[in-house]
Amino acid sequence: MTGDINQLVLRVLERAPQWVRQDLLSSDTVVRARAEETLAAMISSALAESQATHSDSGSA
Repeated sequence: MTGDINQLVLRVLERAPQWVRQDLLSSDTVVRARAEETLAAMISSALAESQATHSDSGSA
């Protein structure tokens, strides 16, 4: 399962918009926090989608 989660996070990072990537490097704490929150939301959404997909396929 850990390998699956790692792959999911890597896929999210690959899809992260350029502004998120740039803002993660910002010295401005507000800008960096916005990028971190956006990335966290993207990962959370991908995990939720993955769990929903797994639970749907497990009930069939």
